[in-house]
Amino acid sequence: MSTRFLRRFFAPASIVVIGASEKPASVGGQVIRNLLDGGFRGKLWAVNPKGYDQVFGVPCFTNSSRLKEVPDLAVICSPVKTVPKLLSSLGEQGVRAALVLSGGSDLDVEGRGQASIRSRMLSAARASGIRVLGPECMGLIVPGHRLNASYSSHTVPPGKVAYLGQSGMLANAMIDWGAGRGIGFSHLLTVGDSVDVMLPDLIDYINQNSPTQAIILHLENIPDSLHFMTAVRDASRHRLVLAIKSGRTPASDMSGLPPTPGIPNRDQVFDSAFARAGVVRVNDSDELYDALETLSRMKPVKGDRLAIVSNGLGPAMLAIDKLLSAGGQLAEFDDSTQHTLRHEHLDLSKPGENPVDLGGNASPERFVKALEIVAADANVDAVLVVHAPTRMAPSLDTAEAIIEHRRRFKSNLLTSWMGLEQAMPARQLCHDAGIPTYLSPEKAVKAFMHMVDYQRVQSLLHQTPPSLPFITTQESRAECHRLIERVLGEEREGLSHSETAMVLAAYGLPVAESRYVSTPDDAREAATTLQGPFALKVVHEGNCRPFRYRRYPHKLAAGLLQDIVSPEDVAEGVRQLQARVQENLPGLAVHEFCLQPMKRGKHSMQLCAGITRDPVFGPLIVFGIGGYKVNVLADRQVALPPLNMTLAADMVDRTHAARLIHEHSSDPERDLGRLCQMLVTLSQIATDLPRLRGLEINPLVLNRDGMEAVDFAMDLGQPARFAIMPYPEELREWVQLRNGWEVEIRPIRAEDAPLITDFHRQLSEESIRFRYFHHKMDLSQRDLSTLAHINYDRQMAFIAERCGQDGNKEMLGVVRVWNDPDNIRTEFSIIIRDDLQGLGIGRLLMNKMISYCRGVGTLEMYGKIMIDNHPMRALMKRLGFSQKFNMEEQVVDASLRLNEPDSEWQRHRLERPVE
Repeated sequence: MSTRFLRRFFAPASIVVIGASEKPASVGGQVIRNLLDGGFRGKLWAVNPKGYDQVFGVPCFTNSSRLKEVPDLAVICSPVKTVPKLLSSLGEQGVRAALVLSGGSDLDVEGRGQASIRSRMLSAARASGIRVLGPECMGLIVPGHRLNASYSSHTVPPGKVAYLGQSGMLANAMIDWGAGRGIGFSHLLTVGDSVDVMLPDLIDYINQNSPTQAIILHLENIPDSLHFMTAVRDASRHRLVLAIKSGRTPASDMSGLPPTPGIPNRDQVFDSAFARAGVVRVNDSDELYDALETLSRMKPVKGDRLAIVSNGLGPAMLAIDKLLSAGGQLAEFDDSTQHTLRHEHLDLSKPGENPVDLGGNASPERFVKALEIVAADANVDAVLVVHAPTRMAPSLDTAEAIIEHRRRFKSNLLTSWMGLEQAMPARQLCHDAGIPTYLSPEKAVKAFMHMVDYQRVQSLLHQTPPSLPFITTQESRAECHRLIERVLGEEREGLSHSETAMVLAAYGLPVAESRYVSTPDDAREAATTLQGPFALKVVHEGNCRPFRYRRYPHKLAAGLLQDIVSPEDVAEGVRQLQARVQENLPGLAVHEFCLQPMKRGKHSMQLCAGITRDPVFGPLIVFGIGGYKVNVLADRQVALPPLNMTLAADMVDRTHAARLIHEHSSDPERDLGRLCQMLVTLSQIATDLPRLRGLEINPLVLNRDGMEAVDFAMDLGQPARFAIMPYPEELREWVQLRNGWEVEIRPIRAEDAPLITDFHRQLSEESIRFRYFHHKMDLSQRDLSTLAHINYDRQMAFIAERCGQDGNKEMLGVVRVWNDPDNIRTEFSIIIRDDLQGLGIGRLLMNKMISYCRGVGTLEMYGKIMIDNHPMRALMKRLGFSQKFNMEEQVVDASLRLNEPDSEWQRHRLERPVE
């Protein structure tokens, strides 16, 4: 994960194209022509062993070693078998960036004791220090720098949309679409099957170094989910990110990865990951273009309430059908809007109601008046104009009138000019005026729903959830770890039913009262301690593994007896089940028998919840309808841990189970709250127990008395790698201050937003000025999200916290750092409550952060201090920071070397001034 030397790809001062000729089929020749046609202003050379003097007027050499100076970028178009040797040679000459357009079917072929071409390319890159983008990439285009180092046949105008993809053909289609829509690009490139520079590296670079407003991602696979999620979450906090992914169905999934237990289609996991990263996902290329049209031109919407103004009821009905099927809402006008529409006699079909039908002879003035009324309604989030051309209502005249009076419309506006010959000029006029416009009402509604989806995922990205106390203790977690180590020591992958029950109970999850027995006599005696009727389950290797029976869910019943009445019948049931296992599953040892009271009545609902592991994104939390119908109902939703109450509520809300609870529960808020707490607890289990591979609770019975896990299974595997860095529990510590207070120093959590708000209120104006460099008395919701909801993979914040006299937690101070993606430098800030100065809190927090940053390999810590902040300058001096007056910004720059660089590139980066 690094942006090392990427500047040489995007802003090279000199380029050499290797494998270029003037032959019509020469890819290298096409690259040189594109560079010349694009007006590249740097030095340009060609290399071809055939000894050409020049290629299209560009000086040509037989070998790159003959060049008089080292180029910033090498574009390799020679046969792919020559690429590994070329990379080694270029790296030794000092070239630091190579763009490999070569490719072929033999990239992964090994033979005669030699590694594959791909492996040799990577080895050459690592050994020589050269960064490699490719092979099989289309090249890269940066119109703002007049750089077109690609084989594309199109001219690309500059713009503020970056396209990063994995398919050259789709990129060419994107260029053509942009040309037709008048949309330019800031960057356009594909990674192909890149061995070194990956898509997240490019996202990081563009996010840091470009004023790009939107990033479009085309994905075929994600090799490193942590790197990808970190980069995309950072990018989507600052700009619009759209994603389209191929391989949505098992038939088109070419990854060759094993299936995710319990999840029939991995595409569902990608949906969850994109939403968690604040990314809008589109399903096809048409949607991609329409979503970009909408999201880059509309102001943010507050909700999903759409008003429709049309010159006919038929087209409006098409829009309504699409809106409701997509989960949107038809806006309900307030009394004032209804009265005005009726009084003005504007609405013909249903006066005062939505949609507003202006009739086939609606004049442009009539449209403008209706839009002004409807757009002013507080219950309307956006207005869709649907227009079909008539003799009395020409499309172009209506479009001109709407554009002329657009400032009078308070809501977002979308337009659909139906038809072709007359509608096309109206569409072009609206497009040129910056008003989103679509071929059909259905496309317009779909685009509006992308805007709604964007607001939802951005809300999840910036949310500040309520705090949730956990029942689990450090001792109970340690007990679970000991249990897992014992199971692994016995060379078992699956836990028994009783062992899984111990884990669930340790984390405060309610487990049905159970007795675990091994003989008929034990079962008879255990039945006397429970209230019947009973359920009896045999637990063996075949049915104590989570999500393993999903292909034949009816077989679960083969190891279960229900409605057993007497202790004698229970004993007989043990004999019966043991005989079934010996007959039907010979060779499988019986672990134990589980005896429980039957769970029926009380308006019970059977649910399924648990943890599974995806080969791409790692641990996942699953939830949905349970019981034997779990496959048929297809209700299971997934979410990436770590979860908080807000994320859990969003997950539950997407299930049929939530709708059933709202419909039938006597207290839906109570029941949904229980489920959210349970999912957050499962998230904590996944984080605390990295060897856990799967945990299935099915059924999880929910009724008016509460919630109980009735049947469950758990298995183990290699330590998990999370797509989103979980809360670093191991960094918590407790210290005593000079005044005797016991204080906890710990990483910040998203749930700490209320603590931050209270802390901020107790700061003086001077402290706030020292921290933010300006007056900032109130924190917005976005401010709180930025401060509390951090990415532990790239940021860290430690707070000092104590329990006050009233029993409530209070925040005493906070230190935070922001790392660059290459972990070269980290910028710090620190603030301590005014009434607690002199207790050593600042030094404690700074030492904690210095130790942490040094441990993760950061090279330098720096910060900017106001000149009159004398206490902070004194603290920096005691901690060993060097301080230098910054005349331009009128601040003091403080810096501390934490680790020494281990490469020339790192040394070079440290020598560059902080931007």
